[in-house]
Amino acid sequence: MLKSVSCGIAAAAFAISVCALPAAADNGTGDVFQKTIIPTANEAIKSVMSRPKPQKPSSTVAQVPPVSQAPIPGMELPGGHFGFMVDFSMAKPSGNIGSYGNQGWLMGGMDALLSYKFNWSTKLVASMFQLQHWPYGFNTGLAPVYLAGFQNPVGCADLSGGNRCGPGAGRNINVRTKDTFGVFMLQKMVLIKSDELPGPGAIPIVISPTYVARGGQIGFSPNNNDVVPFTYNLPDGPVVNIPVRTAQYYAVAFTLPFLKTPKMFGTFTIAPQWLVHTAGANVGNTMQLPQVMYLEYTPVKGTTLFFEPQSARDYLPTDPYPEHLIAYFLGVSQQISKYGFVQAVLNSGNPTNLGPDGIVGIKCLTVQQALNNACGLAIGGLKATQLQLQFGIGSPNVFPL
Repeated sequence: MLKSVSCGIAAAAFAISVCALPAAADNGTGDVFQKTIIPTANEAIKSVMSRPKPQKPSSTVAQVPPVSQAPIPGMELPGGHFGFMVDFSMAKPSGNIGSYGNQGWLMGGMDALLSYKFNWSTKLVASMFQLQHWPYGFNTGLAPVYLAGFQNPVGCADLSGGNRCGPGAGRNINVRTKDTFGVFMLQKMVLIKSDELPGPGAIPIVISPTYVARGGQIGFSPNNNDVVPFTYNLPDGPVVNIPVRTAQYYAVAFTLPFLKTPKMFGTFTIAPQWLVHTAGANVGNTMQLPQVMYLEYTPVKGTTLFFEPQSARDYLPTDPYPEHLIAYFLGVSQQISKYGFVQAVLNSGNPTNLGPDGIVGIKCLTVQQALNNACGLAIGGLKATQLQLQFGIGSPNVFPL
């Protein structure tokens, strides 16, 4: 038995040196708001609130508009029916990600958006964007190793590149993750009348029914996708191969303004959200309520500073329950031509779920499974921070300026 346990420890240590590690949590759904929902809703709200306040008619003159009266000036959104944006981005991870992650910039990505405006109040938006992450914790800590049939860990894997536990030297792991999102959204503006407000004398509220589909790639996934061995509920949980970065969501976002001056603008968004279906370790599918505040300051024309704190929700197949992510986006956008822009965004997300960052544990059903790189990895709540640079062309009033 002791020989079998020793073989298991050695095999697990070997497996962890080459096995794919899924990055279970980052601010994926938060980026959906930052990149698609919030900018397009803000553009529509600004266009209404920037119009002059309507003048009240004189009480001494009868006001009988002719039958052929044109629509109220200012109700049309600026620009033509179509809007577009394309940019290319690169990202640099920040924080304690281990020596392997210090090799430099992450895998590059691109964003694209196309919108069609039916009238002043209704817009259809389709977008695709990619995110690059390298989560904290994977290359710095110690992970307990379990074998089937043993209640307690039989050993420990050192992920820091040292040999603080278990046989052999630990290895840094390539957990670079690149996620691709597809977002499809219908935006409808409604006006709550008020004579005390600028623009057409109404509070503009944008309602955005949204469908989100996401998938991803993990650096060490054997098939260049996101399918890797995974386990949960240690030590007894099964070991399964699941697409750990793939999920689909429904959401209905409500965005309304709370600040509008010549140089400052602010909105608040709340968005009931559901999974399209459960997968992997998902237990339930209750409604979640992501909340986003957006603040921007425009010191000069063409330059925008923005801050976007969020209480976001993510629900990947590795999560028994939805992750509550406290995150922020801090950035600056600079318009460099009529249709060109550059943008820098620092973003960070940290889940409030209990549990350490990185790998909670490793489970191998058999020694042979360990030798075949099929050990399951139990994932804790992950923190990720990165600086993203974007260079693009498109309609500046649509996205992201």
